[in-house]
Amino acid sequence: MNLELRHLKVVCAIAETGSVTKAASTLGLAQPALTAQLQRIERTLGGPLFERDRRGARPTALGELVLARARVLLPAMKGLQDEAARLAGTGTTMTRFRFGGVNSPILGGLVHRLAADQPHAQISTHASWSVDELAQMVLSGRLDFVLSGVCGDAVPSAEFGLTWRAVAVDAVFVLLPEAHPLAAHDEVHLAALAGERWAAAPGDGCFADCFVAACARAGFTPAKIYETDIRSCIDLVEAGEAIALAQATFRPVSGLVTRPLAHTPLRWRLLLGWHPEAPAAGIADRVLGHAIAAYTDSLSRNPNYLAWLARNPNFGPQDLAAA
Repeated sequence: MNLELRHLKVVCAIAETGSVTKAASTLGLAQPALTAQLQRIERTLGGPLFERDRRGARPTALGELVLARARVLLPAMKGLQDEAARLAGTGTTMTRFRFGGVNSPILGGLVHRLAADQPHAQISTHASWSVDELAQMVLSGRLDFVLSGVCGDAVPSAEFGLTWRAVAVDAVFVLLPEAHPLAAHDEVHLAALAGERWAAAPGDGCFADCFVAACARAGFTPAKIYETDIRSCIDLVEAGEAIALAQATFRPVSGLVTRPLAHTPLRWRLLLGWHPEAPAAGIADRVLGHAIAAYTDSLSRNPNYLAWLARNPNFGPQDLAAA
């Protein structure tokens, strides 16, 4: 039998889990099948790779040697595959656009504008709560662009080498039932919400930390937070069980209102990302222009936010040249 990369993955899985049984579960294999495969690998290499007893599986000296080589070879091969996928394809025009989005309020508008501009292109979208997952998909050539957001002045992880440009900077609003005592106010002080339960959509990044820090500056620790999808957040607010943080461009819902938080304790920057060496980089400025226009379109359904932006000109859509 010739040793292959899949065999090295088996050895690494057993070492990382400390158990053939756990490794089989991780790899989606039956335990007897993995045991038989390990035995074939050991026969090929000329000796046992693990000492196995009731406490689990521990690498032998030969096993440590194989693991040391595998931990170099496997990432190198993965890097090669990612680079090949990302750089595959030639030509100066794009015939397909693949977008990833993290709870993006303008993805639909961007697709609409791009479809009108590029009527013969194939456009697809992929949703995820993890910007790192989407960035990895761009790096590996499975997506062309990512629409995501960060709080305050934070930036996405530089690990994936993506270029990020700002589409817009928004204040974070609060979503309340119309019957809420504070719904009649033009703006709401965060401290006035100290006793409320909160609803929020999941996602990674630093926003949760920013929210908790803002609450601490306002003198309280937020009560129970329900983490759920956007539709369920709306249901909880409608039922009077919670209030929610909302992007200022949130589409109005009958019976609910959005109100700005006084002194703008939380900001949200909407970003577009792509890889600078991918074909998408050649058309990125054009796509960014469509994204900014789609964001501007979304303001038309939010007259209250438009009025707020008129009083707060540092927020809203970013200039394309400076984005």
